Amino acid sequence: MAKPNHEGVRIEVADTGEGIPPEDLAFVFDRFWRGDASRARSVYTGGGLGLAIARQLVEAHGGRIAVRSEPGRGTTFTVDLSGG
Repeated sequence: MAKPNHEGVRIEVADTGEGIPPEDLAFVFDRFWRGDASRARSVYTGGGLGLAIARQLVEAHGGRIAVRSEPGRGTTFTVDLSGG
């Protein structure tokens, strides 16, 4: 969902998946980080770069990206871009 705010635009992407454990939230934007290490190689084929690239792109445009999550309920990523 995208909606205007007082600074520009806010984009939210949410799911109703398993969520991210609180102790992992600080790492989700780190390069090469993958969630559950016990499943990372057998289930996920990504390189752990997508969210790091998203952060770089958002910040390069003067924006901010954030994540909030509740285990068992899902995750929401929020991107704020200024109208600059």
